[in-house]
Amino acid sequence: MTMVLLSIDELKSQARRLRDAMSAKGAPLTHSEALELTAKSHGMRDWNTLAALAGRSDNHDGAPAMVGAIVSGRYLGQAFRGEVIALQRLSQSKLYSITLHFEQPVDVVTFDSFSAFRRRVTGVVDGNGISPKRTSNGQPHIVLYR
Repeated sequence: MTMVLLSIDELKSQARRLRDAMSAKGAPLTHSEALELTAKSHGMRDWNTLAALAGRSDNHDGAPAMVGAIVSGRYLGQAFRGEVIALQRLSQSKLYSITLHFEQPVDVVTFDSFSAFRRRVTGVVDGNGISPKRTSNGQPHIVLYR
């Protein structure tokens, strides 16, 4: 089952945005249809299933972000903006495995004569969104801005 880290208010907001967008395209939806489609987009059978799961995860225990959130920060010293596509707490620790999908590829090499672009990365961050792993110059691998 998919781990949902969005609040019910955020999910309802997604449904409203979907309803508004569809209406603007000439294909109006009822509120309940928008809720059901939102549930399907999160891999759930129906709205009630999604709402129940979201209700249990509203207190996401100090997580640095939520799945589906658009975040900005720095990856290997390079600025980024992207979506959190996976987030999982690591065992009993206060660390989280996070997978980010960048809006624009990030060049992870600092040499002028060579580039290596990344669009999707997975790393470990603490509850403040800062990676405990550091580059050779002491900078965290990942820093999420709040």
